Amino acid sequence: MSPRQPRDEQQRAVLHALLDEHGRTYAEEAGITLRDTPQPLYRLLVLAHLLSARIRASVAVAAARELSDAGMRSPRAMLDASWQDRVDALGRGGYRRYDERTATQLGDGARLLLERYGGDLRRMREKAGGDVGELRGLLREVPGIGPAGADIFLREAQSVWPEAGPLLDEKALQGARRLGVADDQGTLLKLADDSDPAHLAAGLVRAALDKDVAESAKDRTAA
Repeated sequence: MSPRQPRDEQQRAVLHALLDEHGRTYAEEAGITLRDTPQPLYRLLVLAHLLSARIRASVAVAAARELSDAGMRSPRAMLDASWQDRVDALGRGGYRRYDERTATQLGDGARLLLERYGGDLRRMREKAGGDVGELRGLLREVPGIGPAGADIFLREAQSVWPEAGPLLDEKALQGARRLGVADDQGTLLKLADDSDPAHLAAGLVRAALDKDVAESAKDRTAA
């Protein structure tokens, strides 16, 4: 047995404990069954927009659910809704600090997606031609989607857009450091036994955002 093996097994156990408890993607938490079809991809983009703000992830997820429940599941529906309808839905989700600006950005973003891509993000993907850097740039042209929002979208979308992955972004690597495990993507994926990168990333991000998540995963393997 090599000197590294016990350490590797410990890290593997921590990651599997994390996946068992916190490996649900944010899309799943928001009620999005992710597929390579227009509506779930758009709902994921809205969720990424909301998650990228300096606000609790649980609030962003709740706001995304409220927008969906109010029927704003496509760029056309988002644009057809009034600005006040958007503000009200965001408010019901607790997304009050940024509700007015976000309501405006969601309307502007929906308009851009309709004008350039017919409301279908798959056309944006086609335009990028498999170049993830280009795709990231196109995402950032959508009002309200900055570097963080683009990363969030891509790390969740990698389950249905394979060229986007494997992707463990900087926020996920921050979670790895908090867990005390390897913080490079290749080693993490190997230690997680080729678990779905989107689920691994989601768990690691939760560890980065909440120290109790990290402590819980470590405590489960301490014995």
